Amino acid sequence: MTASASPSSSGSPLSGPTFFDVSVGDELPTLVLPITRTLIVSGAIASRDYQDVHHDPVLAKERGSKDIFMNILTTNGLVGRYVTDWSGPRSRVSEVNIRLGAPNYPDCTMTLTGSVTAKGPLGDDEKTGMVTVAIRGANELGDHVTGTVNVALPLGDESADGADARERGPEGRA
Repeated sequence: MTASASPSSSGSPLSGPTFFDVSVGDELPTLVLPITRTLIVSGAIASRDYQDVHHDPVLAKERGSKDIFMNILTTNGLVGRYVTDWSGPRSRVSEVNIRLGAPNYPDCTMTLTGSVTAKGPLGDDEKTGMVTVAIRGANELGDHVTGTVNVALPLGDESADGADARERGPEGRA
């Protein structure tokens, strides 16, 4: 699958940003995904969704669709990929809330964008902090997917004055 994304502005490319690296309003790099027939069918098969509208163009058209279309489980996986490509291997997705809109048909392009909309609370483990990312995946027909993803990010290094993460609070200030 071909995709393009600009490098992350915070964190290293291998580890992703830390909780204290990000601010509300930060934008995630854009991800452009060509939607192929193979992606639609393989996503449906991988998620054990054997509904004919995800693999049989004749039956999909008989049911009123212009062609086969992507299932929600594939979309959910692509949203998870988009966020974790940004957040890195030290992060943990804790909640995904998405809503489907316009279908993803073969030969369209979905462009995923996102931004940090909330920070906090800090984790009970005192090693992570929760960040909410609003996402949008749009194609030529409109919004295919919109929603939010909550992801736990590592806090990162202690501040120069040695303040404990809980003393700094969610925005990183003491």
